[in-house]
Amino acid sequence: MVSDSLVRRRRLEPLDWVGLGLFALGLLGMATGIVPLRDAEGTMHRVVPLLLFLGTVIVLAELTARAEVFDVVATWLARLGRGRYPVLFALCVGFATLVTAILNLDTTAVLLTPVMLALATRLGVSPLPFAMTTVWLANTASLLLPVSNLTNLLAADKIGLSPVGFALRMALPELASVLATAACLWLLYWRRQSGARYEVPDTHRPPDRTLTGIAAAACVLFVVLVLVGVPLEAAAPICAVIVVGAFVARDRSALRWSLVPWQLLVLVTGLFLVMDAIGRLGLSDLLRAMLGDDPGIGQVAAAGAVLANVVNNLPAYVAVEAVVPPDALFGLLVGVNVGPIVAPWASVATLLWYERCRSAGVPISWWRFAATGLLTAVVALAAAIGALILVR
Repeated sequence: MVSDSLVRRRRLEPLDWVGLGLFALGLLGMATGIVPLRDAEGTMHRVVPLLLFLGTVIVLAELTARAEVFDVVATWLARLGRGRYPVLFALCVGFATLVTAILNLDTTAVLLTPVMLALATRLGVSPLPFAMTTVWLANTASLLLPVSNLTNLLAADKIGLSPVGFALRMALPELASVLATAACLWLLYWRRQSGARYEVPDTHRPPDRTLTGIAAAACVLFVVLVLVGVPLEAAAPICAVIVVGAFVARDRSALRWSLVPWQLLVLVTGLFLVMDAIGRLGLSDLLRAMLGDDPGIGQVAAAGAVLANVVNNLPAYVAVEAVVPPDALFGLLVGVNVGPIVAPWASVATLLWYERCRSAGVPISWWRFAATGLLTAVVALAAAIGALILVR
C-alpha cells in the first residue's frame, strides 16, 4: 500500500547529492561576488513562495496517501476500466490530461501520481507504465491554459491574451502534444499488457473513513482554491494544515519530520542560485548570439527544451524570454513545457513525481527514463511545433 512508505527511513540518493552540490555552488557564487547579495535576495523573494508550495503540498500528498484516499480513487478507476487494459490506458491518459490542463502540472505530479501507483498495486501489475503516464502528461499536457504551467503564467502578461484567447491559440498544439505522448506511452510502456485482462477489484473500504473523508475534502478544497485563483503558496498550506490537524486528532504516529522534503527544497533553491550565476557569466549573450534577432518557432522551442533539461524549465523560460521577441513566446512555451521530460530536474513536476515514486518504493531507472523521454520529447515537440505553425 502507498501509505506504508511513511515508515521507511530515507537515505541520500544521487539526485539528493546533485541538489546539495547545486546549493553549494549557489552559495559559492554569492561568496565570490558573481551573484551580488541584493540580486540573490531578489531571487529568494521569487523562490520562497515556490518552496512553500512544494513543501506543504508534499506533506498534503503524503498524509492523504496514509489516509488511503488514493487507494479509493485507484479502485474506482480500475472498476471503470472493466478489466480491459486499453480502456484503462485511455482513462489514465484522459484523466492525467484533464487534471494537468485545468489545474496545473504540479498538482498532477503530487495528487495523481499516488493514484496511479495505488492503481498498479490494486491490479498487481508493474507500476512503471502508470508512473510514466503521469510524469510525461504532467509536462506535455500543460500547454492549454495560463494556469496549466507556471511558465504559462509568466508568459501570459507579455503575450497579452485572455485565458480564452490563450486556450484558442494553444488548443491544437496541446492536442498534438497529448496524442504524440500517448502514442509513445503505448509503444514504450503499455503495449506488452494490451492483450491481457486484469481482475476488477472490489470497492476499497479504508479503516478510518472519517480520516479518509477529511483528507479527500482537503484535496478537493485544494483543487477549488486553485481554480478560483488562490495562489499555490497559499492554497497548499491551508489544505495541509487541515489534514495535519485531522492526523493530530486521529493518528499522530503518521506525523514525522521526514514528511518535509528538504532534499527537493535544497535542489530547487540551488537551481535558481546557480542559474543567476550562469546568467551573469554570459548565458544571455550566448543565447542572443545563437538565436539571432528573428528566431523561428522551432528554433526557440528547441532552445527552451534543451536549456530546460540542462537546468530547469522555469529558469530556462526566464533566460530565453529575455532574448526573444514577444511573438516567439508561444514557441518557447512549447519547448519548456513539452521538452523537459529527459532530465529528472528539468521541471519541478518531475521532481515532485520522483518524490512520490521514491516515497512509494517504486524504483526509477534514470537511464531508461532519459532514453525513452528523449524519444518522446522529440516526437511530442515536433507534433506541437507543427500544430503551432498551423494556427500562427
